[in-house]
Parts: sequence; structure tokens; C-alpha cells
Amino acid sequence: MEENEELKQEATNLADLVEYQAGSIVSRTLMDKGTGTVTLFAFDEGEGLSEHTAPFDAMVYVLDGEVEISISGKLHMLKEGEMIIMPANEPHAVKATSRFKMVLTMIKS
Repeated sequence: MEENEELKQEATNLADLVEYQAGSIVSRTLMDKGTGTVTLFAFDEGEGLSEHTAPFDAMVYVLDGEVEISISGKLHMLKEGEMIIMPANEPHAVKATSRFKMVLTMIKS
């Protein structure tokens, strides 16, 4: 069976598809195509991703909680229902200021 086949043609609450784990970052890939990916993440409070770059544009949409995202040295505070685009090749970092869940959509073409 294709990965996430059970999600096709079904209405789903995205936040329910990934669970928090103490002291961890949990991820679940929903789609992985040549043109891009859609991945869910659940970050425990204080967890994060150190500064890095990616060769593609990516959109973060916050499903739950709050996060601090740094893009090229500028801090952005996001909460549930908000989104931001991280441009390709720009350094960025993510830090959970509370437990939070996000959808990361990366566009490769």
C-alpha cells in the first residue's frame, strides 16, 4: 500500500495525525513527490532545529502552539493559524516556545 493511502479522499484534522513526545521532535511525511513534500511536525517545548539552509522555498503553517522562527537573522513569532514562507538558500532556525505542531510544505519546482 502506498504511504498514507488511508488519508486519500478523507477529511482529516492535520493536528491529530502527529503526536507530541516529551523531549522530542516527531515528524510524519504526508506527501513526497518530485515537485515537493508535505510533512507534519510536533515539537516539544524548547525543542528546535538549528540554523540551516534548504535549496527550496518552504512554507510553515502552525497548527497548534507557538514557535520562534529565525530567517536570515530576523525573528518571527508565530502562533496557531499563522504561516510564514522561508525562502530558498536563506538561513533559518526553528525553536518551540511552547509545544507546537506545524505543516511544512516544501516546493521543489
